[in-house]
Amino acid sequence: MANALYNPYKQSLMAGDTNLDLDTDTTQDGVYAALIDTGTYTFSAAHQFYSQLSGVVGTDQRITTPTITSGVFDGTDVTFPSVTGNTAEAIVLYRRNSGANTTWRLIAFIDTGVTGLPVTPNGGNITVTWNASGIFAI
Repeated sequence: MANALYNPYKQSLMAGDTNLDLDTDTTQDGVYAALIDTGTYTFSAAHQFYSQLSGVVGTDQRITTPTITSGVFDGTDVTFPSVTGNTAEAIVLYRRNSGANTTWRLIAFIDTGVTGLPVTPNGGNITVTWNASGIFAI
């Protein structure tokens, strides 16, 4: 599977839906990264919300200092602390808000071009280094 944006997110952007911005950076709202075990989760372009994910490994991390330049989304590298569990082969980005996880929109499935993946957790920290050209582009 190559990196992909989720179709409902693209549709919502084109429709001008609110609360989709990627450059929000608050304590709770913003873009988060989830490590994913692809042996448990199968990507579907039709998935829309975080509640549709399975195979999440470790604790999701917020991408701080998000930027959007010329259609490219970028942000700080993320460190997942003290990760145990299954192997992680991908990352799912999602837009978190103050509502339930049934309202957190999935943005992108990333399994290539990221330093640190795939990884087998050993109880230590896992640092993911984004591609130098940005996390993804529209």
